[in-house]
Amino acid sequence: MYAIQSPSGEPTWAAPFPAQRSTEHGQGFAVVDVETTGLGRTDRVISAGVYQLDAFGEVTDHWYTLVNPERDPGPTWIHGLTSRELAGAPTFPEIAAELGERLAGRVMVAHNALFDWNMISREYSRAGLRAPVEQRLCTMVLSRDLGLPLPNGKLASLAEYFGVQQRQAHNALDDARVLAEAFRPSLQLARQAGVPLPLTNCVAVTDLGEDASSPPRSGFSSSYRPSRKRPACPYPNPGRWVDGSPLVQGMRVAITGDTATDRELLEDRAIEAGLHIASSVSRLTSLLVTNEAGSWSGKARKARELGTPVVGEDAFLHLLREVVPHPGV
Repeated sequence: MYAIQSPSGEPTWAAPFPAQRSTEHGQGFAVVDVETTGLGRTDRVISAGVYQLDAFGEVTDHWYTLVNPERDPGPTWIHGLTSRELAGAPTFPEIAAELGERLAGRVMVAHNALFDWNMISREYSRAGLRAPVEQRLCTMVLSRDLGLPLPNGKLASLAEYFGVQQRQAHNALDDARVLAEAFRPSLQLARQAGVPLPLTNCVAVTDLGEDASSPPRSGFSSSYRPSRKRPACPYPNPGRWVDGSPLVQGMRVAITGDTATDRELLEDRAIEAGLHIASSVSRLTSLLVTNEAGSWSGKARKARELGTPVVGEDAFLHLLREVVPHPGV
C-alpha cells in the first residue's frame, strides 16, 4: 500500500494497480544517474547509468559507462572511482552518440534532475553538441506532489519507502536501477490519483563558465569546490522583503530547488543587482526563491518555520528588473 494525497490534503492509501495504458510520453522514459568530479559548473561526468522504461514504467534496457574526465576525479570516497580506473575509459565526446540514443525521444527522469541535466548538457556543449532531451522529470518533486510521507528528499528514503534495495550507493548504474524501480510505482500512483507529472522543459546550457584556453584543473581542492567565490555584498541588510514592494540592495536572498534558469546565472543576476546570496536560511534572510515552497529541502523547511517570505522563480526575475538602491547609499 502506498500513500497518496487527496484533494483535501489528507493522505489516502491505494494498492499498486497496473499503470493506465497511455501514449502520452511517446517512447517512454530514460532514468538517469551521473557521477561527477564535483558540484560546480566546470566539473565533469565520470560515469553514467541509464535505464530505459516504456510509457508504462516497464524496464526495456539498461546501459552504463565510465567516462574519462581528463582531470582529477574528485571525491573518490563518495563515488569510488580513481584516476587509474578512469584512465582507460572513453571521453565524453566518445560516448555522446551512444548516450544520446538512449535519451532521444524520452522524458529524462532523475533524482534532483536539474543537477543531472546541467552536468549532461554541459558535457554535450563542450563537445559542440546539444543533449537530445526536451523534457525532464524530477522524482523529488514527484514524491512531494504525491504526498509521500518521506523523512527527507534522499534517494535512499524513496527506495526504502517502495522496498527497493540499494546495493551500491553512488554507483551510477545501481542508482539508476534503484530510481527506475521506485519510479514505476510513483508513475502508477500519479496516474491513479490524477496527479500531473511535473515535467520541465530542458534548456541547453551554453554558458559553461570556464576558459577553454586554461588547462584542466587537478587536485580535489580545486575540482570539488564551487567554481567561483562570490564577492561580498557591499550593502548592509535592510531586512525582510515585503510582498508588493521592490527588492532593496543588500537584501539576503536564498535559492533552493529546481529552477528553469541556470542556478549560477540566477545568482549572478542577483549579485549584479546588489543582493546578497545566502547559502542558508536564517532570521536574517530577506527572501527565499523556490518553485517548490512545500519541498523537503532544508531551506524551504526553515523558511516555513521562520515565516520567511517566499516567491517563485518567475516572480523573482520580475523583481530583479527594479532593485532599488540601499537607503544608506
